[in-house]
Amino acid sequence: MQQLIQLRWFAVLGQVLTILIVLFAFDIALPLEHMALVLACLAGFNVASLLYWRGRRPVSERALFISFLVDVVTLTAQLYLSGGASNPFIFLYLLQVILGAVLLQRHTTWTIVAITTACFVALTHFHRPLAIPLNERGSIVDPYAIGVLICFALNAILLVVFVTRISRNLRARDARLADMRQHAAEAEHIVRMGLLASGAAHELGTPLSTLAVILGDWHRMPFFASDPELLRDVEEMQAQVLRCKNIVTGILLSAGEDRGEAPVATTVAGFLDELVAEWRATRSSSALTFHNEFGKDVPILSDPALKQTIHNVLDNAIEASPIGVTLTATRQGERLILEVTDVGHGFNPDMLERLGTPYQSSKGRAGGGLGLFLVVNALRKLGGSVSAGNRPEGGAVVTMSLPLASIQTGDMIHGKH
Repeated sequence: MQQLIQLRWFAVLGQVLTILIVLFAFDIALPLEHMALVLACLAGFNVASLLYWRGRRPVSERALFISFLVDVVTLTAQLYLSGGASNPFIFLYLLQVILGAVLLQRHTTWTIVAITTACFVALTHFHRPLAIPLNERGSIVDPYAIGVLICFALNAILLVVFVTRISRNLRARDARLADMRQHAAEAEHIVRMGLLASGAAHELGTPLSTLAVILGDWHRMPFFASDPELLRDVEEMQAQVLRCKNIVTGILLSAGEDRGEAPVATTVAGFLDELVAEWRATRSSSALTFHNEFGKDVPILSDPALKQTIHNVLDNAIEASPIGVTLTATRQGERLILEVTDVGHGFNPDMLERLGTPYQSSKGRAGGGLGLFLVVNALRKLGGSVSAGNRPEGGAVVTMSLPLASIQTGDMIHGKH
């Protein structure tokens, strides 16, 4: 609609210039009062349209049709006052038909075709005669030939300019719709995975609890307590079982099944310190280097599901770079920025182009495939974002941006509390 309003201003200006040229360059008499009245009505309608559509209301098919109808009626009125079908600007009807074909539905476009055709036929019988002096040789200096040339140039230029713009807008709309459909498909995929993961997590809960009880008993038995090597093995097994139970808890929290671990009040520094400590407790304690450059601490709510999401990125990073990864926390305005870097082989270009797409994984690449897909969607629910790239010095970097407001008000990943 905005493009049509701009085109209508060009039409008003073009008609004014054409009338002036016909009057003073070709000395052809025109009914100026009536033509000026038609121009004033067209300009008034355009001003009203500009004010009405400034609020970016949804544009209906009916509104577009009325807009086209006004343009056709005013063009017909001007042609009636200036020679009817013998006026070379009669071919401006084609501009209305082509724009209608681009913007309107099929039946409405054919209605425009029928109306313009009827107007063309009517103008051959009903019009005010206009005396146009023709050159006997019919050269291009004839007023009629010049009018045809100008009409052709106007049609060509306006079609290229406005159809290109309109097509770009339509492509942008289609791209937004495709993106929405992709997000809907991803959401459906997440629901299916959540159901499967939730079921598996419930099934795993009982055997893990049994293992934890047995290992606790072993740890207290004299046979194991008297053998330092066996005791270390038991303690390692206890740590790994605890890690499995934390993963199961994270899965259930992400699926919306709170197991009594609601978000608790803490600060950014406290949340990050706890996150790093828990990760180090079940992985290599020396593999992670943590830098807290957030600045002045602020209160937030600590959510186990968000913690598990960040653990996921760290797990993928350590898989690609066993010798070590780095977690850096900074602040940009009202956003928490978490940057995970490693010294592995980095991402390949295809993975970067399909960042966060499910099943686009490559073992040994940090943050790739399903893990990053879940991270992207989890942070998106909080208004955050995830980006990834390769470092010039080698290795990969995954950057998570999270609005502080979403973790200060309790709008956690698995729902509001």
